[in-house]
Amino acid sequence: MQWEVVIGLETHVQLTTESKIFSGAATRFGAEPNTQASPVDLALPGVLPVLNRGAVERAIQFGLAIGATIAPHSIFARKNYFYPDLPKGYQISQFAIPVVQGGSLSFVIEKDGKPEMKTVQLTRAHLEEDAGKSLHENFQGMTGIDLNRAGTPLLEIVTEPDMRSPAEAIGYAKALHSLVTWLGISDGNMQEGSFRCDLNVSVRPVGQKEFGTRCEIKNVNSFRFMEEAMNYEIRRQIELIEDGGKVVQQTRLYDPDRKETRAMRGKEDSQDYRYFPDPDLPPLVISPEWITRVRDALPELPSAMRQRFADELGLPAYDASVLTQSKAMAAYFEDVVKIVGKDQAKPAANWLMGDVSSTLNREGCDIADIPVSAPQLALVLTRIGDGTISNKIAKDLFRAMWEAKSGDPALADQIIEANGWKQIADTGALEAIVDEVLAANAKSVEEFRAGKEKAFNALIGQAMKATKGKANPAQLTELLKKKLSA
Repeated sequence: MQWEVVIGLETHVQLTTESKIFSGAATRFGAEPNTQASPVDLALPGVLPVLNRGAVERAIQFGLAIGATIAPHSIFARKNYFYPDLPKGYQISQFAIPVVQGGSLSFVIEKDGKPEMKTVQLTRAHLEEDAGKSLHENFQGMTGIDLNRAGTPLLEIVTEPDMRSPAEAIGYAKALHSLVTWLGISDGNMQEGSFRCDLNVSVRPVGQKEFGTRCEIKNVNSFRFMEEAMNYEIRRQIELIEDGGKVVQQTRLYDPDRKETRAMRGKEDSQDYRYFPDPDLPPLVISPEWITRVRDALPELPSAMRQRFADELGLPAYDASVLTQSKAMAAYFEDVVKIVGKDQAKPAANWLMGDVSSTLNREGCDIADIPVSAPQLALVLTRIGDGTISNKIAKDLFRAMWEAKSGDPALADQIIEANGWKQIADTGALEAIVDEVLAANAKSVEEFRAGKEKAFNALIGQAMKATKGKANPAQLTELLKKKLSA
């Protein structure tokens, strides 16, 4: 039997307010346990919550960025459940009327080796407070409770079950992460819990309209773990059904050490939480004027920038998508293009998606911390364009510039001069090298003249080797063809 995967995501995004959503306590990460918990966070008798305006504005920003409806009137509710790190015995959240309703997020993924645009519809995004944290490893035989996180503002973003593979789900999660950090509404730090995903996974026979029974994998905080968790859960459900079993709706956890999901508890439905409007908080009213002020302050969005890169610079959709995955990457690219010109936008994009990105990944750093400035990279592209260096030498040059960590804008020229990396453009010198290569590779010459095109590439390779990669490729190719046709 063939199976179809159905995936939906619920993402908890910690907002970048300096204080909590209903109290004035700080939200800084890494403080000593229980040093950032106010009487409101501790749920002491008689305290009242006061809504943080900054959290609301960040929710409005997100809603506008995804083309959602901003509810003019929304309600905060009490979500009732009992857990040691939830001091009130309930969580303040939104249920029936969330602040952000609908919207969509589009992104590019590779499918069968080709870029494809995927759009995921969003159900809602609502404001809520985070719970505290149970610490199991700090005490022998006991559990400690740290309420520093209690009351931290979250925006929970819920998708429709629109994704049909882990690759699509990861593509969506990365696009969402990019958007919230682009807007500045979250720092997106997954290690610190600022961006956590709950994965709703089910399977059904291909062609079946009804959804299968879903399982929710809670609080996965890395893209790699997300992919591993979904792949395992998909296999588990398919094998269970094919063996005659039945998938039970439940909440599961992912164990990265064993690379498997395991049952945590039965999956709750909304009635289990006994939602009702919080009597301590009035309805949230958002005026059209407030929405207009937030809209006017929005930065250029990734979707608009992608379109501009395509229209003004002629970049393919995939390139534009990769370059707008972060605001810092997009800004770096634009700084390079301002120097080299729009006609060099594609080579600049290739460099950023190729050598720059691979080196950043290898070194474990972000584009914001790159030791090669945009003007320095622009000079490398200029020297390739004017024939001073070859593409092969340019790669060595980039590595040398990275290691030099110098701010000098003329660094590329200095390294080229110091290493003697200028291309050999002298026709007489190249002609002598070509003659030597042809004399030393008579078999390849015969094969080429017999119609074997691969032999020509072999001769080019030998000539480039003889010049230590410093020959001008176009000039060398032309000269070699001329010699072979004589």
